Amino acid sequence: MAVEDSVLGEVLADVLAAAHRIAPSEIAGLVQETAVRLGLSQASVYVADVQQHELVALPGPAQAELLVQGRPVQLETIAVDTSLAGRAYRTESVQTAADRDTGRGWLPLVDGIERIGVLKVAAPVLDAAMLVRCKALASLTAMILATKQYCSDVLIQTVRTRPMTLQAELLWAFVPPRTIGTTAVTSSAVLEPAYEIGGDAFDHSLAGTLLHLTLLDAMGHDLASGGCSAVALAACRSTRRAGGSLVDIAEQIDRTLARWIPDRLLTCLIADLDTATGRLDWINCGHPAPLLLREGRIVTGALDRPPHLPLGLDSAAPPPQVHTARLQPGDRVLMFTDGVTEARSPGGELFGEHRLADTVVRAMTDGLPAPEALRRLIQQILRHQDQQLRDDATILLTEWHPQPRPPAGR
Repeated sequence: MAVEDSVLGEVLADVLAAAHRIAPSEIAGLVQETAVRLGLSQASVYVADVQQHELVALPGPAQAELLVQGRPVQLETIAVDTSLAGRAYRTESVQTAADRDTGRGWLPLVDGIERIGVLKVAAPVLDAAMLVRCKALASLTAMILATKQYCSDVLIQTVRTRPMTLQAELLWAFVPPRTIGTTAVTSSAVLEPAYEIGGDAFDHSLAGTLLHLTLLDAMGHDLASGGCSAVALAACRSTRRAGGSLVDIAEQIDRTLARWIPDRLLTCLIADLDTATGRLDWINCGHPAPLLLREGRIVTGALDRPPHLPLGLDSAAPPPQVHTARLQPGDRVLMFTDGVTEARSPGGELFGEHRLADTVVRAMTDGLPAPEALRRLIQQILRHQDQQLRDDATILLTEWHPQPRPPAGR
């Protein structure tokens, strides 16, 4: 039964009111009930797994109870790379069956610009008016998932295919959402091996027109390495939120590690991008230099500066130098840890900087959003090393696009 558009607001308001205290295991049922009120026959929620290989059906109450008990649960999965549902996720756009009269479609679930999963819908006819309702339901579903995902073991267990190591659990608890942005900038990151990540970490944060970026690579791959990166992130955020400069941040990390974790060093990039002007300021402490991608190519040496010492030494050396560059609209800054470029194939071939940049350029030339470009890149790195990374591989991609962009899903 169709629903008048005048009723749409009332239905969505009811859902918002119910969502405040809903249990994560009840989300799928609430979405289905709302879909029926909107004139749909079906609506099912799927969330992307940690490595973004599959879309996993959201569990109902009985399945959630099994997850909590640590018992095996069979949840429907859909491959991201070879399905219509996956295409909706990859491209952040609505996908419908070839014949719209069949009334089946998939809509991306996006929190801000962070991809969460997809919404499967079915209706007697999926016409333009019905798609408007579906998009409203998808937006509301994404909001509900976003508010519940960090306080629910059920949702976290749903997106994992196996247990994480202690150091990986520690770092995933500290890092922010993988993708953030505004109409002027997008920042997106990937980390692998997702279940065994050791010492790599990233941070990005928006404050007014300023985008802060940090990429860390702690020595080693054990729990102490994860602790080192976690402490460094805390020192970075504490100093930044107190109004500290890039130099203040680097010096605070250096002092904190030297005092509390004296046997560990880390390399890092710490940067600020003014999204109003395109001015990029950064500090390099023993880390691979970032790459500047412009008009489909690497601008050789554009961001290559002499690095400062790694942090954790608490040395008497002069403060790290702040470097400055001016970006052009459409420029992309690619930060990475050495586990990316030094990944070796079984035959000993390095992945290398040029292959890294070329993969990103080709993906984004195809019109793919930054998160999808990085998803494909990390998959290529895994294939290059026969799915067995010998070092952490973390990438942070920032795109400055001061012209407004259409909302996801349009």
